[in-house]
Amino acid sequence: MKGLTEIRWHGRGGQGAKTAALLLADVAFSIGKHVQGFPEYGPERMGAPITAYDRISDSDIRVHSNIYDPDFVAVVDDTLLHSVDVTNGLKKDGAILINTEKNKEEILPLLKGYEGAVYTIDARKVSMETLGKYFPNTPMLAAVVKILAIMEKEVFLKEMEDSLKHKFAKKPEVLEGNMKALRMAFDEVKFLNASDFKAQAECIYANRMDERNAIKQAGVGA
Repeated sequence: MKGLTEIRWHGRGGQGAKTAALLLADVAFSIGKHVQGFPEYGPERMGAPITAYDRISDSDIRVHSNIYDPDFVAVVDDTLLHSVDVTNGLKKDGAILINTEKNKEEILPLLKGYEGAVYTIDARKVSMETLGKYFPNTPMLAAVVKILAIMEKEVFLKEMEDSLKHKFAKKPEVLEGNMKALRMAFDEVKFLNASDFKAQAECIYANRMDERNAIKQAGVGA
């Protein structure tokens, strides 16, 4: 499948990982992508580990299973690193994003020797400064879009604003806070790996932008 990206989310019940996965699918669909967004089957208990998935593609998606070898993993709660093998199946040329305020000396040893790109964002800091409450899924969603270059920043923000206007029609202050969180998150993503992996991460981003530009050019010439 052309341009297929598979994403696995790890979080705890009540943190919004499932909601973030569904929102990512919605916003990607809005720009013409073929998408799947779904949680792993089972009850979601407050605080219990949960898993959700996204598939985003430039062509039809014909597989309907869980994702076992993701290109990208998003960890909404860093305490899961002690109990869940979040890098299981994660491709070596992929990447992982972790919501944490910890430094690389604390985080990298918990990733079982994973050799791909590692990013972090302090979603608590972002959400507390913009929303006044801890909602990690909003900053995490923006960080995923930035790292994977799923769409241009301003396109993403416009699509999210249009979507959230309906949800928070009677709560304009909540809409404003969420938009501030999304914008701030784009500037708060950190690359955690040692310097010898930086070129790999930059290459991943550059390749995705090259693919996007090629698709745009093909569309213009059609």
